[in-house]
Formats: sequence, structure tokens, C-alpha cells
Amino acid sequence: MHQSTDPYVRVRGAREHNLRGVDVDIPRDALTVFTGVSGSGKSSLAFGTLYAEAQRRYFESVAPYARRLIHQIGAPKVDSVTGLPPAVSLEQRRSTPGSRSSVGTVTLLSNSLRMLYSRAGTYPPGAERLDSDAFSPNTAAGACPSCHGIGRIHRTDEQLLVPDPELSIRQGAIAAWPGAWQGKNLRDILEALGHDVDAPWRELPARDREWILFTEEQPVVTVHPVREAERIQRPYQGTYMSAHRYVMRTFADSKSASLRARAEKFLTDSPCPACEGRRLRPEALAVTFAGRTIAELAAAALTELDGVLASAPPGGEAARVLAEDLRARIAPVTELGLGYLSLDRTAPSLSAGELQRLRLATQLKSGLFGVVYVLDEPSAGLHPADTEALLTVLDRLKAAGNTVFVVEHHLEVVRHADWLVDVGPLAGEHGGRVLHSGPPAGLADVAESATARHLFASPERERPRPVREARGAVRLSGVDRHNLRGVTAEFPLGVFTAVTGVSGSGKSTLVGQALAGEVTGRLAEPGFPVRRLVEVDQKPIGRTPRSNLATYTGLFDVVRRLFTASDEARARGWKAGRFSFNVPGGRCETCQGEGFVSVELLFLPSTYAPCPECGGARYNAETLQVRYEGLTIAEVLSLTVEAAAVFFAEVPAAARSLRALEDIGLGYLRLGQPATELSGGEAQRIKLATELQRLRRDHTLYLLDEPTTGLHPADVRVLLRQLHGLVEAGHSVVVVEHDMDVVAGADWVIDLGPGGGAEGGRVVASGTPSEVARTPGSRTAGYLARALGV
Repeated sequence: MHQSTDPYVRVRGAREHNLRGVDVDIPRDALTVFTGVSGSGKSSLAFGTLYAEAQRRYFESVAPYARRLIHQIGAPKVDSVTGLPPAVSLEQRRSTPGSRSSVGTVTLLSNSLRMLYSRAGTYPPGAERLDSDAFSPNTAAGACPSCHGIGRIHRTDEQLLVPDPELSIRQGAIAAWPGAWQGKNLRDILEALGHDVDAPWRELPARDREWILFTEEQPVVTVHPVREAERIQRPYQGTYMSAHRYVMRTFADSKSASLRARAEKFLTDSPCPACEGRRLRPEALAVTFAGRTIAELAAAALTELDGVLASAPPGGEAARVLAEDLRARIAPVTELGLGYLSLDRTAPSLSAGELQRLRLATQLKSGLFGVVYVLDEPSAGLHPADTEALLTVLDRLKAAGNTVFVVEHHLEVVRHADWLVDVGPLAGEHGGRVLHSGPPAGLADVAESATARHLFASPERERPRPVREARGAVRLSGVDRHNLRGVTAEFPLGVFTAVTGVSGSGKSTLVGQALAGEVTGRLAEPGFPVRRLVEVDQKPIGRTPRSNLATYTGLFDVVRRLFTASDEARARGWKAGRFSFNVPGGRCETCQGEGFVSVELLFLPSTYAPCPECGGARYNAETLQVRYEGLTIAEVLSLTVEAAAVFFAEVPAAARSLRALEDIGLGYLRLGQPATELSGGEAQRIKLATELQRLRRDHTLYLLDEPTTGLHPADVRVLLRQLHGLVEAGHSVVVVEHDMDVVAGADWVIDLGPGGGAEGGRVVASGTPSEVARTPGSRTAGYLARALGV
């Protein structure tokens, strides 16, 4: 059949990662869901093969410069792919945008709002009309000059810099000064300048205290150090720097995270007094639309902004057209359940799921057709009520003439698919085969499919486990933060607690900020039952390929010691540093031990390609001559956790780490797998496994934010076994969760809502799962009742 009339994308011989020469045919103009347990190879097929091949073909079609880069990036390992349209990827693993990035910049809604104010705003009499750039805090034309468009300024004062005024300078009164020689040097300079360094700080004249702490002067003076019996110290020229100047310079310029964190302790973060936190110049803030400044509308929830635009009085053709365009762009965002967000909400504060859905909403407005959309778990972070809206959006993308490929675990999304590609049967080397490619109903006949067992599970449920009795509680009262207004909540201890609610209802704020803050502040309090707090979030374990599973868990230290102790390494006099890819010596200097080189694409995000010198091994040829039990250190790093557990079975320090990773369902990951290749869910489970291997007896409170994200239902059971095991061992577990099967198995449920944003922020219900399932007015109740089978 001629390719142009062939309605299928046909893949032949796909071998990317763990795929085993996969052949599969997938219909175009349909919603296809790729399923399988974590690590089975579904992402390798959808992203690593199909999207990567579409991207390669795009490069082939453009300038010679871009074509040259293809050879650096490499092509996916596949014999052929036919019938593949251009593709758009919406992955969750993309790096989080910077702090100046916001909901408005991600969705491009800020551009439209600025244009509205520029062309249709109400200006003060006699004011000059401003260009749209003047309404952006990210441009020189618009940013408040005092805070450079950030909206907040860092300040310090005498109480922060000198917490104990009873001490003298020699005794360390100026706590903000650096330690060791540098602090002693500043003290000696002050003494040489004629200041009394032995009098209590509070007795020094106010003018001297002000100069010592805040002067911008940097006088140079000859210092004569006190002679010590065993050391001859010569006079030297010392330059003075005030405590304020030192703190501000360290906070702004230091590359050391620990030094910056120390400096931050001596700073207060407050709204900029010039713009009152609104980030813009006075000229821009003087312009209004419907009686509001652009800062006020940017801070409003999108649903409220839409209401203002709908009810704004007519102000000419430009105002009408621009307001209608804005409303049309807001509609898909609110349809995806994100109407509670405001345009000025910073991108780093968004979850991976929220960020991906914002990008999806932008694509809906783009009006593209005839392309393949490849989505990575778009249901992540979605309450079951919001998942229904997501399905409508996916259907609209398909109806517009597009092909939609979705990597997904949520069973409602799987059931909604036109076509199902199930990869497995297990993870890593035990997966990589297509078990089923066809309509979802056909999967019921595939006995080895883990997906089939959950998708077509019988309605009979396991007998509910008896609810555990709480041993005390942590009570929060009057919580006012984000959309939480005077909230009171009680978290029982010694049990498994699930916090539920629609997206934006305040769950993460209540748990990750209010509860974590309360417990942290009371850990040292005598009689407080919780002795340790462990927060396990989905933030990456590293930002570059240099960070990986082995380095994060500490396993790599054990591996390097084993190689250092080998006869060959000892004969060459090599220390452990020789086997580190982070320092010169044993590493490949072409890629500086990363195994990859960054390829800058100019008009596209930069990407990583295997190092041309070491081929991704990270080490130079000489280092790779040393072997431990027949393997080089690069070959050890390429082992999966499962294979490494067998290889290091006789090494207790390594076996413990590997067992913890296996127990939590990560046996398919490679030891040296770069952090950039790990999903948020995988990063969270690595952190949890790291905690589990050093499990202590002290009563620990574990806080987890959506731990089942990115997990197949079969993997969810493995994770839950570990979490319930922590409770059985005498600890407390609190999870923010949308998976109703997880919530149904909890001892206690706190449901927030009833809606998101301004419509949320209240405790709608709290009690046992069966009690919450019967609560009227709860958006969660109906779905929880279904999961409980009542």
C-alpha cells in the first residue's frame, strides 16, 4: 500500500533502551495509550523511538547547520518508521523554568494581557501611551528599578547580624561574619582601625555600630597580627568589608549552596517598598483596564480574570478583539482544571502535572492539525473529577485532525483509548515486548499482561484492613497561607493518612508547608512525639547527567572503594578519586566525566549527545583497564539494580542499598542512569529507598506528595506495601494523593475543597475512608465510595 494512503504509523525493529526489536502498527487520527509497568519500555517506544524519529526528520528538513547536529545527537535505534507525521512532545521531565517564568509566560497569556493594557488601557490624563514591553517585569522598560522586577527585596538589620549584643566582637558578636581566618582577619582590621573589639557590642557608640555593620567603604589598613610562640606572622594589608556588604555579596554571587544558605539566615525577604511587590514601574501601574491595574489582574485566578474580561464595559474595537482573544486562550486552561492559577504564579511552584497541562492548553489554542501529540502521563496530579475534563481535551485534539499518543497509567484514560499498546510483561530486561496492540477490549485475552489484570479486575475487593488506632496527633489551627484561610486540621500519628481534594484545593500547602513547618519547629520540644521529619518530594535528584542513582544513594562510594582495593589499582597507586567521574584523573576529559556533551541547537532547547571520545563510558581508557570481578567501573554503572544486587550479593554495604531500591520497585533502573532521564515519580522513590535503607527507630513522620505519580497499578501495590510497612514499624505516613485505591486503604482521610483556588482551602471532611465517602458536598466522596465498593 502506498505510504500516503496508509492509515498506520508502522514501526519495525525498535531497539531503543530495553526494546527487543519491536514491530508495531499504530493507527493515525486516533487516541492511542501506551501502557505497561514502570520501566517496561513504553516511554522508549513513544518518546525514545516515535518522537525522536519525528524530531530527527524535522532536523533533516531544515538548514544544513541543523542537519549537521543530527550526527551528534544520534538517531533512535530502529530499522524503519513509516507513516509518521510531524510530532509535538509534552514531557514531564523537561527542566523546570526559572523563577521569572510564570503561568502567564508558559501559556503566552501575559503577552495578550500586556497588549490589552498597551492598546486598550485607561491612561492618566496627559500620560504617554506605553509599548507592551513596558507592562512586563522581565524587561528593562517595565521592571521596577528598585527590585529589578522581582517584587521582593532582601534586607538585613542589626538584630539579625548581631543576635547577642552582650558579646564583644572578639567573642563573635557579629554572627554574619565568615568563620575561620576570614572572620579573624576582619576583626583584626577593625582593631587596627581603632575600634574596641573587646567591649560588649551594646556598649559601642551607635555611630560605630552602624559603620561596622553597614558601611560601603572598604578601607585598607596595615594589620600587625598578634605573634604566637611557634609562628611568625608578618604584617599585611587588610581590606575591610562590612557585615552587610559581605552577606549581600555572598547571597548574590556565591556558587556555594551552603554559603548562600548561611547568608540567607541574616536576610529578611519583604515586598519591595517602591512597587509594593507589584514588580512594575509607576507609569505601567497607573494604567487600568476595567478599573484594575495589570498587577491586580495578573494576581487574580484565571476564572476571575475571565469574569472581568466578560463584564468589562465596551471600550472600542481594539479592546473587544484583545479581550476576546484572551478569553479564548484562558478557556482551555480552565477546561483542564487549572482555573485556580493566576498569571503571576511562578513556574517553579507548579507541579510537573500542572506545567504539562498548561503546555497542553497552549497547544489546544495553537490550532495545529495533522501532527502527532506525544503526552507523558497528562493525568498526573489530577483528581478523578478533573480527569474527565482531560479526556474531553484529548478528544478535541483528535477531532481537530491530530494523532494523540499518551503514555499513561490512569485506568480511566486507558479505558477511554481507541487503541492500546501494552508493553511488558515486566520491567528492564524482563520487558521490552509489545504484548498487545489493538482496541482495549482485546487486552483481556493477554494472560501475561499486568495491565490486563487491573483493567479487567473483578469487582470483588480484598477485605478491608482494620483501621489502626492513632497514637496522638499534630494539630494545626488558624493556617493562613495561599488559599488556606484560618484552616484547622488534625493529623493523627502512628497511622497512614491521605490528604485529598481537587487540583488547587490547598493539599500541598497544608502538608508541604503548614504541617512540615509546624513539625520542624517542634522537633526539639521535650515530649513532642515526632523525633524526625522526612519530606519525600518529586524534585529531580540532580539537574545534569553527572547526577545519577548510584551517586545519590551513596552506593557509588562503596563501588569506588572496591575498585581502589583491587590488586591492579593498588599496584598503580590509585586512590578512590581515580574512579570518580567528577574530578580530573580517571575521567574522560572530553566530556569531563558526564558521558554526554551538550549540543546547543540555537532555535530549540539544547540536548545531550553521547561523548564522541568515551562513547558514554565517562572514564578514560587507562581507568577502564582496572576490573572488579571481571567488570570495569563503566560496566558496573551500566548494570540494572536487579543485576547489581546479584553481582554485589556478598558486599553488605552495597546489598543493603540495592535491596531497598528493589523493594520499592526500581530494579529496572541502571546504577549510572543520569538524573535527567528519571521521572518525578522515580526520583521520589529513589529518595524514599535512600531513607528506607537507613531506617531508624525514632518516631519519624514521612510526608509524600503524590507518591503514585508515574506508577502502574501493579507498582502502586509494591509502593504501598513499603509505606504501610513504615506505619507497622511505628512511624507516621502522610500522603497527598489522587489515587482512590490508595485513599481507600488509608486509616484517616482529610479532604480539602470543595473546589480549587479561591473556591478551595477548607477542610470539607475528615475521618476514616468510609466516613469521608459519605460526606455530602465533597468532590472526592463519590469516587472514594466507588473505590470502597459501597
